[in-house]
Amino acid sequence: MKMHLNEMVFYGHHGVHPEERKLGQRFVVNFSYETDPKQDQAMEHIDDTIDYTKVFSIIKHVLEKEEFLLLENCANTILATVLETFPKIIHVNVKIRKPSVPIRGSLGSVEVEMDRFQK
Repeated sequence: MKMHLNEMVFYGHHGVHPEERKLGQRFVVNFSYETDPKQDQAMEHIDDTIDYTKVFSIIKHVLEKEEFLLLENCANTILATVLETFPKIIHVNVKIRKPSVPIRGSLGSVEVEMDRFQK
């Protein structure tokens, strides 16, 4: 099974520049996870699967309560926390988009994407 949590919007205090961390800004997150297809047919109740509301809560906590200089560190923290919390997940993917980039020039957004597999 593959589950996708799309276009989650959070307000966080991340960035290299002190004013980014002080003022905060929006971040848009897409997150996907995958379970073992061999176990998918046995899913009949919420306890048989991964509760995506709990996955959402982890992502929300990392984005809104923690502070990172780099989006890469933020992405790594999300991936590691989800994999540690849910051992049934075999693969995770996160994309974190920063729409407001402090750069001189025209740039729609910056996005980091990372994948991890359960060990």
